[in-house]
Amino acid sequence: MRYSRLTERIAGEGAAAWDIHNRALARQANGDDITVLSVGDPDFDTPAPIVESAVASLRAGATHYPDVQGKLALREAIARRYRASGMDVSPDNLIIMAGAQCGLYAAAQCLLDPGDEVIVAEPNYVTYEAVLESTGATMVRIPLSGDRGFRLDPADIEAAITPRTRAIMLNTPHNPTGQLIDAEQWEAVAALCRRHDLWLISDEVYAELIFDGEHVCAAALADMAERTVVVNSLSKSHAMTGWRLGWVLGPEALIGHMSHLALCMLYGCPDFVQDAACSALEQQPPQLDAMREAYRARRDVVCDALDDCSAVAVVKPAAGMFMMVDVRATGLSSQAFADRLLDEQGVSVLSGEAFGPSAAGFVRLSLTVDEARLAAASRRLAKVATAARAEAASLSTVQ
Repeated sequence: MRYSRLTERIAGEGAAAWDIHNRALARQANGDDITVLSVGDPDFDTPAPIVESAVASLRAGATHYPDVQGKLALREAIARRYRASGMDVSPDNLIIMAGAQCGLYAAAQCLLDPGDEVIVAEPNYVTYEAVLESTGATMVRIPLSGDRGFRLDPADIEAAITPRTRAIMLNTPHNPTGQLIDAEQWEAVAALCRRHDLWLISDEVYAELIFDGEHVCAAALADMAERTVVVNSLSKSHAMTGWRLGWVLGPEALIGHMSHLALCMLYGCPDFVQDAACSALEQQPPQLDAMREAYRARRDVVCDALDDCSAVAVVKPAAGMFMMVDVRATGLSSQAFADRLLDEQGVSVLSGEAFGPSAAGFVRLSLTVDEARLAAASRRLAKVATAARAEAASLSTVQ
């Protein structure tokens, strides 16, 4: 039987990137002692008040069809967060989606046509290519150099703009590198969007997990509100990955189009989940600050543990729950290193190449286990790296 061409556009390297993670989970389920650092799922429980608000909502009968655009109370709560930072945002500028991933997909469907080009900083999150190409558009990668700490250079974006460019899609804080786009860089990007009449799609799901520096919301830039789409969620900031609750901020016309798409695709997010999200935004549980500080401490633990290992180098993140580790000195590809680390030391990380060719020679590890286990995993990583580099040096000497 024949399948649609869409099935080809949504498969490929992005889907295959999770193979090592699935292999780690299978070994863990089999009883092996595996430290899983290959996925960004917080190890913290959702704060109890948020859970209790969902339970109360269920018991109160919130089990019927929801508002397709999202509960007004939730959209107002989100709008207040943006207004508190000086932005002119109303509930009509927001739609509630089943997580940021759903929001990105829906936004792409409503903005892009076949033949359009979207400029994306690479390395990039593994689903971006499938999301964009599902529309028939093409993802145009601009490389971020690991030797420059994966910092964005707006001049690279400008050089990639063609008559077919429809949008620029950026992620800050950045997954997988944890780097921030600062105010000066954003101003340069905004100028390009205005000059070339481009959409700006900004994935900001890690905005609440910043350690060094400040977050700049793309929609807050001068004269950008009508051409900017911001995607965010509670998944990372509130340890709510399984709740599937996110939102898209954009011009009212776009939100209207996305509501039409949601009507035929999603038909809204469950009311009890939205009630829990209201509680999360209105109460701001104290655990949120504790989680952010825990990620900061874990970052520092990894840096300290790998500081004396000359076979690797750490790209210190300014935000988020991931770190990039340079393993090029080992002589192994990033995938070969990740496979060896799992096979020999029971630690799973993702190959940097899963996020794009610019991350070749790097691996991404997540900060989603406690400090002691993370320190032990880092020492195991250093052990594999040191041995691999010694083997490469010995082979070179023999040749």
